[in-house]
This record gives sequence, C-alpha cells and structure tokens, in this order.
Amino acid sequence: MFISRQAFLKPFAIVALSAFSVVGTASAQTYKADWNFEVLLNNKPIGFHNFSLTGDGERQTLTTEAQFDVKFLFINAFSYRHDNTEIWADGCLDSINATTDNNGDFLFVRGQRYENALEVTAQTGAQQLSECVQTFAYWNPDILESSQLLNSQTGELEDVDVTRESLDAIAVNGETIEAVRYRLDAKAGAVTLWYTNDESRRWLALEAPAKGGRKIRYVPVRVPTADDVLA
Repeated sequence: MFISRQAFLKPFAIVALSAFSVVGTASAQTYKADWNFEVLLNNKPIGFHNFSLTGDGERQTLTTEAQFDVKFLFINAFSYRHDNTEIWADGCLDSINATTDNNGDFLFVRGQRYENALEVTAQTGAQQLSECVQTFAYWNPDILESSQLLNSQTGELEDVDVTRESLDAIAVNGETIEAVRYRLDAKAGAVTLWYTNDESRRWLALEAPAKGGRKIRYVPVRVPTADDVLA
C-alpha cells in the first residue's frame, strides 16, 4: 500500500492555514498567548502545529509553525512544513508572510494592507482584496462570523460557512473544559473547531477529515489561560 501525496494535500491545506476576544478587554495592555498542538492522523502522531500570539492593544503578531511526517513501513510517505507570520490590526490582516513545503511542492503567500486594499502575491499571481481580510486564523474566534477567509497556503480567498453545533467537553491542560463545537465548511472540506464556552471563546481543538476515511486531529498540549494573555 502506498500513501500518495494526493491523499493528504486537501486536508492539510485547510488545517494548516492559519483579534483574540479574551484580550480585547485589555486594549491598553501587552499580552502573549501560545497554542501547542500534537497532530494525529487516525490517532497516530504525525507532528505538531504551534501558534504564538503577541499583541499591544489592537495590534497582534502571530507566528505559526507546522511539521507533519507520515510514514509507512518506516518510509516517509508524506511531509509537510508550513511557516507563517501574520500581523493584524483592528481585527483585519495587515500583512502576511507564509511559506509551505507540501511534500516537495513549494508555495508562498505575501500580503500587505494599504489604505483601501490588501495586496496579495502567491504562485498564482497578484491580486487586490478588500481592506479588511481575515485568514483561516482559528485562534481568532471572530472568523466564525466571516463568509470568506484567505488561505495562507494558496493565497486564495475562499467562501466559508460556519455552523454552531453543540456543547462538548474537552480535556485541556489537565482539566475538563466545557466547549462549543463549530463546523466550518470550506473548499477543501469541513473542519470541526472547539472554543471555550465563555466570553473569551479560546480555541481548544480541531478535527478534519482526510481521504480514505481517515481523520486529522489537533490535540491540545497547551492552550492559553487568562493568566497567559494578560501581562
């Protein structure tokens, strides 16, 4: 059995794409928040995806790094690397600098917001988008209200539809937290997201389908607490 690159391309594209409301009340303060996830494919560890958010008032800087390696019979059948730095201001993307190695396919997305538009350049060319654009920034619960999100791997602005589903319990940092489950439908498929059921709406976990009936899961190793984000 050979695990092909095509078997993983779509799910990884929507998982790794990456105005945090819990810090919105601290507009005059500096804060820092980190998310560290172990990534599983059908309950087998394949790598990690880490996010680090720093901010001062309404301006945030997010850096993210993802590394996935899928092995079969000790052979590396698929590898994925994604690095991204995004700067946000007033809930909108100010700039983006993302690079991706999708099993040997090298991609980039560069973007800068000017007065009336976000100018984005990727493999497919350059385009001008509206002045307020958001990425698949799962750390930012405001994206749950959006109808379009920028794919930080391809540079494509995608239509999305978000549905609030139910209440669940998620194990995080050694405790069980009540969470709200959402379904985010996008071009590459549906992503399930969990956020705390409180005013902060902190991102807790993620699950997405992979081809062949497989499932990708982000298991939280560390997620922010109120003490982490207020300095």
